[in-house]
Amino acid sequence: MNNEIKNLAPQRVWGYFYEIMQIPRPSGKEEKIIAYLQEFGKQHKLETLTDEVGNVLIRKAATAGKEHLPSIVLQSHLDMVCEKNSDTKHNFEKDPIKAVIENGWLIAHETTLGADNGIGVALQMAVLASNTIEHGPLECLFTVDEETGLKGAFSLKEDFVSSRMLINLDSEEDGEFTIGCAGGGDTVARFFYTKEDVPTNYEACKISVSDLQGGHSGEDINRGRGNAVKLLTRILWNVTNKFGVRVSYIKAGNLRNAVAREGKCVCVVPLENMTAFAAYFAQIASDIKAEYKTNEPKLTITCTGEETPSYVLDLDTQKLLLNALYACPHGVITMSPDIEGLVQTSTNLASIKMRGDAKDAEDDKEIPELQDNEIKVATSQRSAIESAKQDMVDMVDCAFAHKGVEVSHASGYPGWKPDLDSKILAISVKSYEKLYGKKPIIKAIHAGLECGLIGEKYPGIDMISFGPSMLGVHAPGEKIEIHTVQNCWDLLVDVLKSL
Repeated sequence: MNNEIKNLAPQRVWGYFYEIMQIPRPSGKEEKIIAYLQEFGKQHKLETLTDEVGNVLIRKAATAGKEHLPSIVLQSHLDMVCEKNSDTKHNFEKDPIKAVIENGWLIAHETTLGADNGIGVALQMAVLASNTIEHGPLECLFTVDEETGLKGAFSLKEDFVSSRMLINLDSEEDGEFTIGCAGGGDTVARFFYTKEDVPTNYEACKISVSDLQGGHSGEDINRGRGNAVKLLTRILWNVTNKFGVRVSYIKAGNLRNAVAREGKCVCVVPLENMTAFAAYFAQIASDIKAEYKTNEPKLTITCTGEETPSYVLDLDTQKLLLNALYACPHGVITMSPDIEGLVQTSTNLASIKMRGDAKDAEDDKEIPELQDNEIKVATSQRSAIESAKQDMVDMVDCAFAHKGVEVSHASGYPGWKPDLDSKILAISVKSYEKLYGKKPIIKAIHAGLECGLIGEKYPGIDMISFGPSMLGVHAPGEKIEIHTVQNCWDLLVDVLKSL
């Protein structure tokens, strides 16, 4: 059914998006999509530049009679979040994305779709390829590695972009204009364990938490969804303390900017406690599912038999790890007192990863940077207020700051302060009202956008962000509402003309 995508309207936009879906583009591995854009620029005889990290800038001269208009840059990022269901066979470094059209949406059921931010890239390409759109001097900026650290935006040189007006195409709600966003940063903790022999008279089992919705750690953090790391930790902390359970292997979550959807732990239980353990597990699983029955109706918690592992974690590290994970905060910390419904500060306990036995070799492919005796816990913090973000970083640090644990912090990225007097905002609002006969929603968001960094790189640049409607980004089942792509296209074309 993927071929049907090319026939959707606007056809040129969807045609490019279909081509983008065929090109693997995980964060940090965007070589193929970069080459694709370079060839596109060459075919259309457009000035095409690529900087040291892979950011691509394509310039197009103004249409006749529009040379006097101010230069503007359109901007999207090239990489996509690569999330899949655990039982899905998909290699994001080789395989195209599969999607279907259902009830007015384009959806990828088993993986992420990559509409974040592939549809923005397709919109820019359609503008560059058109010979009928009126516009002034135009630049199209395609940045790399946005999803795992905003590397492309961090690396922009001050002379790479010349425009001082920007439209970011990385928003996810039709009819809404974003004019501000939170800043963020990451905190990573590394635990180092000693392998011990499995005690005698213990029985192995695997505890799994699955079928959570997950979602974007900025946009969805306030939706009350379950976090697989937290739920798995809650179970393990209790059964290890009550029944002497020993942990061999634990993995939950994946990406720092996604709420953890799945988790599993291989552990061993003293035979003398198996009956009590089984009864308690059934009760705590029932309690958790009851707590989340509204927000996570598909939540699945299981305990099944497992082959005896070759080792368990040393007891000191096991206790330290589970105590730290249980104490680590997750979710909304404060709401904005100034903007109704806006999260001000939050933190995401994103993932826990380690190497396992030979049977876990498939998992090991995803975490080659880990040492054999290392457990890595990744978290991310966001806030619209820099001091509050730092406070949240310090709070998370305290949860993990123990002897033998290495805690590190990424440099973070700045927020984007709203400017209600923005010229590009005024022009966009006027175009929207003309096209649709109503006012758009103007907002700031808790998710991070590259606009904060771009504003820091190019002081005084006038920015706005808009895009079509998407749901479930950063999780399998990501989808985009088809008719809103036409709306976004019509708006973008009119704004360029109206300048």
